[in-house]
Amino acid sequence: MLGANYTTVSEFIFIGFSNFPQQFMPVFFVVILLMYLFTLLGNLLIMATIWSEQNLHTPMYLFLCALSISEILYTLSFIPRMLVDLLSTHHSISFLACANQMFFSFTFGFTHSFLLTVMGYDRYVAICHPLHYSVLMRPQGCAFLVAGSWAGGSAVGLVVTTSIFHLPFCGPNRIQHFLCHVPPMLKLVCGSSVPAVALGVGLVCITALLGCFLLIFLSYAFIVAAILKIPSAEGRHKAFSTCASHLIVVIVHYGFASVIYLKPKGPHFEEGDTLMATTYTVLTPFLSPIIFSLRNKELKNGIKKAFLRKFCSSNT
Repeated sequence: MLGANYTTVSEFIFIGFSNFPQQFMPVFFVVILLMYLFTLLGNLLIMATIWSEQNLHTPMYLFLCALSISEILYTLSFIPRMLVDLLSTHHSISFLACANQMFFSFTFGFTHSFLLTVMGYDRYVAICHPLHYSVLMRPQGCAFLVAGSWAGGSAVGLVVTTSIFHLPFCGPNRIQHFLCHVPPMLKLVCGSSVPAVALGVGLVCITALLGCFLLIFLSYAFIVAAILKIPSAEGRHKAFSTCASHLIVVIVHYGFASVIYLKPKGPHFEEGDTLMATTYTVLTPFLSPIIFSLRNKELKNGIKKAFLRKFCSSNT
C-alpha cells in the first residue's frame, strides 16, 4: 500500500543518550530517579494535604490538586522508561508503545498548561472581583474548567499523535531523543504530505501554548493593576502572596519551554537538545511541588498540621 520505497517499521530505537559517556549513565540514573521520586512524593503530599484540610477545600486548591495529578501522570508517561534505558543496552520501543507514549505525554503536558491558565483566571477573579468570586467560581463551574482542561489536553494529544503516526515511515527507526517526540519522529517519515503535517502540528501546539500564555499574561496584567490600587503596603503584599507561587511556576514552565523550542536546531546541537529536554521534562515537574509548598502559606501550614496530627496519633 505504501509502495516499494517504504519499509514497515515495527519498533523504534532511542539514541538520545548514545553520545554521552557510558560511565555517567549510573549517575544520570540516580539523579533522575531521586528527582522523579521527589516529584511523585511532593505532588502526593500536596494532594493528601488538600484532601485532609477542610480550609483548603477552595477552588484554588482544587485546581492545584488537579495540577498535581496531571504532573504525576505526565512524568509517569515517560520517566520510568527513560530510567530503564539509562541502565539498559536495549533501547527499543514498539510502534504502538511509542504512539501511546506520545499521546499521553502531550495529553498530560497540555493539560498542565491549560490548568495553569485556569489557575491564573482563578487568581484574577479572586483579586479583581472578590465580591463575585463565590458566584463566578461555583463548584459546578470549577469542575467544568478542570474537565475542559483535561478534554483540551486529550484533544491536542490525539491530534498530534494521529497526525504523526498516520504518516508512512521510511525505514530508519533511530530516534535522536529519549522519548517519542515530534521533531525527531518527523525525521523518520516520508511522503509529500510531511511538510503540511509538520506545519499543522506545529500550529496546533504553538497556538495552544501561546493562547495559554497570553491569557495568563492578561490575567496578571489586570491583577497587577488591581494590586497597585490597594492603598496599604500590607494589603498589596497579602494580595500578591496569594498568586506568587503560581506566577513562579508559570515563569519556570514557559521559561524552560522557550529555551528548548527557540534554541538553534541542527546536528551540532543534538546533544544539547537532549540535555535541555531532560531539564524541561524532569526538572520542571520536580520544582513545581517545591515552589507551591514553600511559597504558599496556607498549603505550608496545612502540611505542618497534617504532619503534627500524624506524629501525635503515632505517639498515642
